[in-house]
Amino acid sequence: MIIAITNQKGGVGKTTTAINLSAALAQKGLRTLLIDLDPQANSTVSFVEARSLSGPFMYDALAEPNVHVSDVMLPVEKIPGLFLAPASISLAKIEAKLLGELEGHYRLKDELEQIHDQFDFIVIDTPPTLGLITFNALVAATHVLIPIQSSYFALEGTDDLLETIGKVKQRANPNLQILGALITLFDKRTVLSKDIRSQIDQVFGDRVFETVISKSVRLEESPAYHESIFTFAPNSTGAYEYYKLTEEVLSRV
Repeated sequence: MIIAITNQKGGVGKTTTAINLSAALAQKGLRTLLIDLDPQANSTVSFVEARSLSGPFMYDALAEPNVHVSDVMLPVEKIPGLFLAPASISLAKIEAKLLGELEGHYRLKDELEQIHDQFDFIVIDTPPTLGLITFNALVAATHVLIPIQSSYFALEGTDDLLETIGKVKQRANPNLQILGALITLFDKRTVLSKDIRSQIDQVFGDRVFETVISKSVRLEESPAYHESIFTFAPNSTGAYEYYKLTEEVLSRV
């Protein structure tokens, strides 16, 4: 299963979901690869010290014919069974590099076909845009998970995202499925959060995950210590909620 975690809005919890879902899958004994496709490289620095990396990175795997994802990925310390394909700021140049190529949208798919049998799950963290990088992730994925922040503008841009997913399904990846919409940064104390939940339910129906990710200081802190929530604060609400989400994901796939 290849899960692209996608939303063109920033600050909705894509990276938090990517790092903690992949960590939870690995802790369940499922061999998991986390691919960082965001030039900001937040998933990468959530697990490793950036200064300790000298490359190659995902840019090289997508841009250079003699470099592959298998050359890029490295094991994550503290989490047996979890591997990371790191990003760097150089990934911001990949769109210009691939733009004129006929098979530019299929570059990641071609790479993952070489290694997908080595993993039970591949999780892809995408940038907050609907450009060529995100398109590559959608073409390569079997499922899309859409984090949606519990805020007034939560559904802004959702139509564009769903339209893009529909276009990918029409031609490039007919088997792509929406795994679900995940409500993040939820504050159950406010009436607004409950109203937003109702609006999201109207758009996504039964594809909204029952699990809701609450606002959490622990979730915000854990990447600074290069840890998932499960090792940083295993008894926290965030750990419990991402564990529940992982159970839901497994039940859906």
